[in-house]
Amino acid sequence: MEIYYFESLPSTHIYVCELVRNKKDTNPFILYANEQTQGVGSRGNQWESTKGNLHVSMCVHTKHLPKDLPLVSVSIYAGMILKEIFRAWGSSTWLKWPNDFYIKEHKIGGIMSVKTGDFYILSMGVNLLQSPPEYGVLDINKSPKECVDALADIWQCPPSWKNIFSKYRLEFHHSKMFASHDNGSPISLKDAILCDDGSIILGNKKVYSLR
Repeated sequence: MEIYYFESLPSTHIYVCELVRNKKDTNPFILYANEQTQGVGSRGNQWESTKGNLHVSMCVHTKHLPKDLPLVSVSIYAGMILKEIFRAWGSSTWLKWPNDFYIKEHKIGGIMSVKTGDFYILSMGVNLLQSPPEYGVLDINKSPKECVDALADIWQCPPSWKNIFSKYRLEFHHSKMFASHDNGSPISLKDAILCDDGSIILGNKKVYSLR
């Protein structure tokens, strides 16, 4: 998988989306920047970040995703891969349903996924060095390059959804202490039931995780 590096970009997510839409690069690749000046978060929010944090976007064709992966849960899948990398390095990071990285009760980053044609753009931001007061920072000392190199290595032969989901199921109970959003409205996860495809059941409604 090719890796592209920029010292500064307004948004890695927007840059990769434009590349794919303009057919400039449609082979699988990872792109990251040392600085992101206009980062994009989920639900149209801005993601505030500084130099040295992780700002990375991936472009992956659907044929390169595991055959057992429910595509509605691609954010969970991508997030868990990075979380498992952090865990292997000694971090206590966990993934809140469906797309946020946490250290204990503090959010340290998040994931977005967008489908363009036959490609998924998977964008992740993580506070490696510093964060706004209301957020947290990764609890191990790793550089953006180390994170990206590890991601590229795993995505050469990505694990199955079954493998990833078995680990996610074990930590899902942490999410029940928090809330998420459904169509822009906050929803408590206290009584959420996790389904095998990564969706949750709240009351009589099934809520999917695609962001």
